[in-house]
Amino acid sequence: MLLNYNSAIKILNKYKIRNVESAIVSTYDDAVKFWNGKGMITMKVISDKALHKSKNGLVSLYLSNPKQIQDAFLILKKRALKLKLGKYKIVVQRMILGGTEIIIGGNIDQQFGKMILLGLGGIYVETFKDFALRLCPISKNEAFSMIDQLKSSNIIAHDAKSRELIASLLLKVSKMFSENDFVEMDLNPIILHDETYDAVDLRLMSDKG
Repeated sequence: MLLNYNSAIKILNKYKIRNVESAIVSTYDDAVKFWNGKGMITMKVISDKALHKSKNGLVSLYLSNPKQIQDAFLILKKRALKLKLGKYKIVVQRMILGGTEIIIGGNIDQQFGKMILLGLGGIYVETFKDFALRLCPISKNEAFSMIDQLKSSNIIAHDAKSRELIASLLLKVSKMFSENDFVEMDLNPIILHDETYDAVDLRLMSDKG
């Protein structure tokens, strides 16, 4: 069962995993209030039937005024209806401009148990097949070895601070995955920026339903 968005955010907060400021909205007025004249926001449809939001046109980016926000809200509702998603929610988030995207995922191997994955985020994990896997829970040395294993290690961990940041994050996610009844997780992308990070999109699957 896919955890609902608010429950997933609470889990991340419990393990002190940073996530981008966000809210579930019911109307475009709610979305405008969330934006509040500050920077840009993104809007997306959340549904257990919409696993590939970008491919299905269920994400709107770079929204920076009430007209854009209203138009995007109405378009997303129409697309959700056309795709027959049933129950769905619309989430608004602060946009993070720039940075490097990574993925931290997890699933259960029938032989070994819970595994954690690290790789370049967004579409790149599928395009370049550049990722590292370890059995949970991992140690700090194993977290560093996951980073070093990547061909893209110099991109995502270009100095000691970013290397330490990613290792610390991996330990938190490993602990979260190990201590809960999740059978699958997907934090993609996590955006590394300004010597910190924010989880932007997340999917946590539980074996309880």
